[in-house]
Amino acid sequence: MNVLIAGAHGGVGQHITEILAESDHDATAMVRTESQVDEMAEFGVETVVADLTEDVSHAVPSHDAIIFAAGSSGEDVEGVDRDGANKLVDAAEEEGVDRFVMLSAMNADEPENSPDGLYDYLVAKQAADEYLADSDLTYTIVRPGALTDDSATGQVKTARKLDRGEITRADVARVLVAALDTESTYGKTFELLEGDESIEDALANPTDDS
Repeated sequence: MNVLIAGAHGGVGQHITEILAESDHDATAMVRTESQVDEMAEFGVETVVADLTEDVSHAVPSHDAIIFAAGSSGEDVEGVDRDGANKLVDAAEEEGVDRFVMLSAMNADEPENSPDGLYDYLVAKQAADEYLADSDLTYTIVRPGALTDDSATGQVKTARKLDRGEITRADVARVLVAALDTESTYGKTFELLEGDESIEDALANPTDDS
């Protein structure tokens, strides 16, 4: 696949870019500003500048899939985390890009049961997730717990609902990339934490709550 990475300059996005650069897929790193282009050069992938608060349609043509890993770090949850994601969903439908993998957040389905400081962010993520799920795209929505900068373990657990916990950004990136062509994740929404299963095994039945 030729994969567009929205939010390639971010913490999870850089891990995704590195993984895709070493894979059989081709990748395009989508970054917000020209100043970030040089920083992404070390990964050896194509780069496109597109600000999610503006028109992003020019970034989408010629791709087969999109991984949305962008975020505003709480600075513009409606403009980036919600509307920015929705713009890419619309552009994907218009350009015939069928596959869309969304980096969401644990409890995006019930922001009212989350810490007050996360409420607005989770409401935005909930809206974006629902918009994607209601589209005609082949989607996967991944909702990790609290993110850490520890090294990847390759061991995770998934389910429709999980208790709160942590997972490394590096492992989240591995899951997002692995989901691209794992058919058992198509049309699925699931939460993700560190665990004791390989990513391959966890994604074989990602919504198993047993």
